[in-house]
Amino acid sequence: MATELQLTKRYGVKDSYTLKVSLETGGYASLPKLFAMTPEQVVEEVKASSLKGRGGAGFPTGMKWSFVPKNTGKPVYLVVNADESEPGTFTDRYLLANDPHLLLEGIICASFAIGCHTSYIYIRGEFKQQFDRLNDAIVEAKKAGYLGKNIQGSGFDLEVYVHRGAGAYICGEETGLLESLEGKKGQPRIKPPFPAVQGLFACPTIVNNVKTIASVPWIISNGAKSYASIGTQESPGTHIFGLSGHVNQTGYWELPFGMPMMDFINNYGKGVKGKLKAVIPGGSSCPILTAKECEDLTLTYESMKAHGTMFGTGCAIIMNEHTDMAEVLKNLTHFYADESCGQCTPCREGTAWEDRLMKKILAGEATAKDLDLMLETADNMEGKTICVFASALAMPVRSFIKKFREDFEKRLIKNTVSVPETVS
Repeated sequence: MATELQLTKRYGVKDSYTLKVSLETGGYASLPKLFAMTPEQVVEEVKASSLKGRGGAGFPTGMKWSFVPKNTGKPVYLVVNADESEPGTFTDRYLLANDPHLLLEGIICASFAIGCHTSYIYIRGEFKQQFDRLNDAIVEAKKAGYLGKNIQGSGFDLEVYVHRGAGAYICGEETGLLESLEGKKGQPRIKPPFPAVQGLFACPTIVNNVKTIASVPWIISNGAKSYASIGTQESPGTHIFGLSGHVNQTGYWELPFGMPMMDFINNYGKGVKGKLKAVIPGGSSCPILTAKECEDLTLTYESMKAHGTMFGTGCAIIMNEHTDMAEVLKNLTHFYADESCGQCTPCREGTAWEDRLMKKILAGEATAKDLDLMLETADNMEGKTICVFASALAMPVRSFIKKFREDFEKRLIKNTVSVPETVS
């Protein structure tokens, strides 16, 4: 029995992004049930569903919502992270373009649960079509009484605003995003305090990914038990999985968690172009896996962890036997060195060092000591900065070199010998 589509059911429907089509296909149907519940009941329902954050970290959504303090006298904010910028990741943008009303419905559900009356969608500046469609959807929803004052006679008020970023990868980190939203330089904050306690404008704030929020209406309509029955115990529900790289068919598909990686590649990607060499399973910051490691890998948080990598965004990059891993890693070191906000020394200097060393390796001017220095630099970066940006490069560096060292060693200066200095 096929699993009901929760996030992509309107994809391919003509004018799917309009309120008319949304309402004709069940849009906003969760609201009567939502407003018959208390906010506390909504939080508990999402907790019981075991919905995990889809932005990469996989933190339990309901638990995150429960961290919002009560009766502080301050407004509570919901911020949707639509700054999709992880290399190899391309699913949020299609949800925003195809079904902005699903996101708005999810925002209403989440805002009601946490006591929020003003929500912001922080969208990547390059997403012009998505920005326009979101704003058009907000106008439609407000005119029809789904946003604004006294939504559908419930007594609940909510305003939603779309804010464009300027294309900085670091603003995908939730506190860097909040700094940018406040009009400051997008640099992550030291935690604690966490955003749920002191976030946007120093007020309680929940930051969630697009797919996380878009998953909530189905949970409210169908119940936590139904949601938790899909996928696996530790990875319930569906996800929009992506494939890029050396497959015969690239794209994205909404599927239940739990499918073997090789089935995903072969059945949906129509197989590898050539022989499989490696997979980056969830965006560029995830440790790389060999073809052998992928044989018993499944599309779940728990399987990724067991294999020493991360689920990340669920968008896999496939590489065949002709791929030079040194060339791939050079692309990554350049990206991270360029995107570092520069706030933390281990990240600012570490990413730059990794990129310089990779440039030296590709030029055929490096020795084995330089390769070992890259590993040492990665160790000095990971876990030693305000946010996980430095780790997002350190983990790939370590996994690339340890698992595909021959691709790097073939570029090194051969037979280099260390000669001791002469003592006069």
